[in-house]
Amino acid sequence: MKPRLVVNAVNNAAALRGDVAGCVIHSDRGSQFRSRKVRRTISRHRMVGSMGRVGAAGDNAAMESFFSLLQKNVLDRRSWATRDELRIAIVTWIKRTYHRRRRQAGLGRVTPVEFESMMNTSLALAA
Repeated sequence: MKPRLVVNAVNNAAALRGDVAGCVIHSDRGSQFRSRKVRRTISRHRMVGSMGRVGAAGDNAAMESFFSLLQKNVLDRRSWATRDELRIAIVTWIKRTYHRRRRQAGLGRVTPVEFESMMNTSLALAA
């Protein structure tokens, strides 16, 4: 993986979300995440970089779980004729199922979309 992929992902997230200042980007200690390009991009968006400790396998547990679900629910379901077709299937699964239907114990048994909506409402009322 190259730093450019991470830079593009951070820039896309910022473009979709608008103000991402203060958001935490947690990663492992891969060289792409430690690159100057990635650190500058995170800083430019006023985000906070966070890296797991060396040898702390628990840090990767959430992503391993995500990739396991992605493998089971998208990749292994059928053969994909093109990369574009697969990309669309992955994005659709994330947006329709992973973020909108999957309730999380850590969020009080609500979906990520519901949780974000509640947090935005709370912040608006506090302001």
